[in-house]
Amino acid sequence: MTGKNQWVVPINGGDQWGVRGEGNERITSIHDTQREAIDRARGIAVNQQSELLIQGRDGQIRERNSYGDDPFPPKG
Repeated sequence: MTGKNQWVVPINGGDQWGVRGEGNERITSIHDTQREAIDRARGIAVNQQSELLIQGRDGQIRERNSYGDDPFPPKG
């Protein structure tokens, strides 16, 4: 992986959704719907060849996708 993993996180009690690069405290962008945030984060993850992690309203990871140069088949 070359870039920072991108997180889709609930903000304002889940009324809005943010995109945040892993390790960053600041939100990169704020969206009214989770779908909009996922689309934005996916574009960044594809561009940076990193991973996309999507949190649900409860803060638990509900989905993750890799857009890097993962080996196939995986080693191990």
